[in-house]
Amino acid sequence: MRWWKVVGLAGLAGVAASGVVVARAERKRRQYTPDEIRDRLHQRVAEAADESDDISIAE
Repeated sequence: MRWWKVVGLAGLAGVAASGVVVARAERKRRQYTPDEIRDRLHQRVAEAADESDDISIAE
């Protein structure tokens, strides 16, 4: 088998694997309800605000 065929098959396998990863992430993302997403965003903002307070105190 020629080397370019091996490279082509490896590229095809990489594209397929990437598609699987994207599909799993999308399926996981769609399981959240709007209320859950809102709560998670509020939590992340609160954590970011706490981190920025810690940084300003350290300076």
